[in-house]
Amino acid sequence: MEIWINPACSKCRAATSALDEAGVEYTVRRYLDDPPTATELEDVLTRLNLDPWDLVRHNEPAAQPLKSAPRDPAHRTTWIEAMVNNPILIQRPIITTTDKTTAIARDPQTLKRFLP
Repeated sequence: MEIWINPACSKCRAATSALDEAGVEYTVRRYLDDPPTATELEDVLTRLNLDPWDLVRHNEPAAQPLKSAPRDPAHRTTWIEAMVNNPILIQRPIITTTDKTTAIARDPQTLKRFLP
């Protein structure tokens, strides 16, 4: 299992604490230090069944240029490039299991899916 986190994020800290308490083995990816590639983001979006604009944290200052970007297939790469160049825009934490089950574990119900 891998979890993409920002250590400053309370939801990320809650998720890793819950995984630790449950004795779950996982790998941490500090995605601000080790940003995902466009291909990795496409893979995550496919597994989540989301469009790039659904994965963006729109309240971040770095999202300002995206406010005028259309949310359509023709502009998909614009959104993905923005997340690659500004990984702070990516929703978190994102958990992916070895069988490629993936979720944004921001709420306790979603997180419970990854606990024994």
